[in-house]
Amino acid sequence: MRAVTQQPDSLTTALAAHIRQTIAAEGGWIGFDRFMALALYTPGLGYYANDSAKFGAMPESGSDFVTAPELTPLFGQTLARQVAQALAATGTSEVWEFGAGSGALALQLLDALGDQVQRYTIVDLSGSLRARQQVRLAGHAHKLRWVDALPERFSGVVVGNEVLDAMPVQLLARHGGHADGVWHERGVVVAEDDGSFAWADRPTALRPPVDIEGPQDYLTEIHAQGEGFIRMLADRLERGAAFLLDYGFGESEYYHPQRHMGTVMCHQGHLADGDPLVAVGRKDITAHVNFTAMALAAQEAGLEVLGYTTQAHFLINCGLLPKMEQLPQAERATAAKLIMEHEMGELFKVLALGAGPAWEPMGFARGDRSHRL
Repeated sequence: MRAVTQQPDSLTTALAAHIRQTIAAEGGWIGFDRFMALALYTPGLGYYANDSAKFGAMPESGSDFVTAPELTPLFGQTLARQVAQALAATGTSEVWEFGAGSGALALQLLDALGDQVQRYTIVDLSGSLRARQQVRLAGHAHKLRWVDALPERFSGVVVGNEVLDAMPVQLLARHGGHADGVWHERGVVVAEDDGSFAWADRPTALRPPVDIEGPQDYLTEIHAQGEGFIRMLADRLERGAAFLLDYGFGESEYYHPQRHMGTVMCHQGHLADGDPLVAVGRKDITAHVNFTAMALAAQEAGLEVLGYTTQAHFLINCGLLPKMEQLPQAERATAAKLIMEHEMGELFKVLALGAGPAWEPMGFARGDRSHRL
């Protein structure tokens, strides 16, 4: 797809100035993870902290991308069956959603779960998104609360749809082939000639978790913040389960020799591009998830891996197909994107984690791929 170009505006100008000041204060170079965090989460200016539309099915709405809950309410209605089973199996009555976006998934879950949910807690750092969520979820206000951090101890069922992909990643670049290549961490500097952002690599002791064969230069990511998030969940979740849905791969596929350009991608106006250094604050920046790293972090911190599979298998196991059959043809075709291999069905995965006695979630009854992690 073609890259998006946009004239500078007050938001991008202000955010770029803030990032330049940060780079200068940190010696003229910051790692990409720091840059990504600033571009997405700087209060009032970052992509997820400003007032742009972000979520929507069509670019005419001013949105940049569509997620499964905006695509069709069947996503949340089907996921609700798994959440209901998890609430019953763990003896809990609270749902915790990370990064609730437009509030579409929360509404679908609350409508479907009814009295099975006594409280629904949204963990979201974005004040602008929180305001939109409050309007959309007004009918369930008596069950809702918003927090900007997890408590030290909690119980319940955690849901995170497209949360891990928005967590900052470190970029590692190998210059030269497998035998004698040197690894660098790729960071961001300010170009001397025009003040724009530019890439700059520094030698590093950091390495991908597997050795990558091949003669080619290689760019990839490691996910320290995502792994840290999983360890925090493990430390604080006393009893319950977590369902994390996102696009990504297991480790062997993530670090395949042919995947030598990395997975960082930007989204603006429903177009994708690979340059996170321009239009900062006006487009999303994401990276695919290394689900093996997330599962290992969970196990090492004391959580059980209850299942791992594709979104297609998960939703079909949870009863999506009978729900689709009741839809008009046009809506059925839209809902089918959730499970079609060339749409969201194969690239998106679901990882389930548990705290407490082991049980078998329905979403992984067929097609579980935990053994591939």
